[in-house]
Parts: sequence; structure tokens; C-alpha cells
Amino acid sequence: MPHNLVIRGFDDNTHSELRDLSKQKGVSINSIIKDAVDQWLKQQKEIPKRHHLLLYDNADTIRHLIKSLDYLTKEQNWFRCFVPSSDPSITELLRKMEWFDGTTQLYDTKQKDVKKYIFKILQNVSQNANNKQLCLVDFLINDIANYSVREASYLEKEYDKNRLQGLVFCAYEMGNLTKMPIIDMLEMFNVHDQVFVLTNDQIYKLHLTKENIHKLILS
Repeated sequence: MPHNLVIRGFDDNTHSELRDLSKQKGVSINSIIKDAVDQWLKQQKEIPKRHHLLLYDNADTIRHLIKSLDYLTKEQNWFRCFVPSSDPSITELLRKMEWFDGTTQLYDTKQKDVKKYIFKILQNVSQNANNKQLCLVDFLINDIANYSVREASYLEKEYDKNRLQGLVFCAYEMGNLTKMPIIDMLEMFNVHDQVFVLTNDQIYKLHLTKENIHKLILS
């Protein structure tokens, strides 16, 4: 049975643009709004597979973020998990807050098949999530980048082909990414949905777009 929906808050300009677009497309305003609501409801039912990049300058900065993430995700009953850092202060904080450690065995820099090791961790996380919304912070990728940025970049691209359901944050110290050639750094940005830069208690989101050289003059 259809119901009437009263929508308030549209200013005159928005209402005018919507009316003009409705006439231009030959579609009623009611149909446009109904389609928007249907799309929004569909998005809410889908479990996201987000893959974000976190860049931080020191351990204090990332610890501050972890505490904030813990507060937000605990309220909504997310499955909070991590892949440990070589920095014991970060790992101890996460364990103290009862985040799930996805590792089944300690990482060795002489690991022969790093991809297999990483994917075992992801499988372990997925099996223990119990269908909860997932929030995973990966610090191991930073340790890998510390000795091989090429290996880290390869693993990021492989993960991007088959993502976990939920939120996955790959945390890197800024210094490790600056070891990369610029073209590799841009590729690293591109395999992530969003790039966030952390400094002290502030978070900045990077917006990267490829531009024509004329923009140097015209902008």
C-alpha cells in the first residue's frame, strides 16, 4: 500500500532545479525522489568492502586514532581486529582494548611466501568475525614496506582483487611511502578508496585527480 512522504528542508533554488530537471527529463519529482530513496536503501543493505590508506608520522598519532576508532566501532558492535605492528606500544594498546589479533604465527622477515602468510591472516579474521561488520587495521604492511616497498605495493594490489567485507585500513609511516618513486606512490593511492593523513589529533583526506598541464595556468 503506497504512503505519502512529506519532505521538508528544500530551499527555493533546490526545488526550482529539481522542478526544471523533472520537466527536462519528463519524469515526475515524485519518481526522482522515490528512486533516490530506493538507491539509498539498497546501499544500506549492501556490506561495504572498503580499503583505505592511513599515513601517520609517529606512534602517538596512530595510538590517538586507534582510541577514537575503538570508541566508534565498539558502540556499533563491530568486529574490531588488527594485524600487529613491530611497535609493541601499538600492539599492547590494541590487545588491552580487546581487539582480535589476526595472526596465527609471528611474522618473520625471511618468510618465503608473504602473500600466502597475509591471506591466511585475512582468512582467520573472516572466520572469527561471526558475521559482524568488520574493522581491520593492518600494521604489518608498514613493516613489510620498511624493508621492501615493492613487496608492500604488490600485496596491496593482490588484496584489492579480493577484498574483505567491511573496513580495512592499511597503516603506513609516512617515511616508508616517501621511499617509493612517485609513480609507485600514486599507484598505491589508487588501489585504496581513500587516503587519510594523520598528524597529532587531526585527520586530513587527500583528493588526487589527474589534470591537464593547462590547469597550471588556468587555475
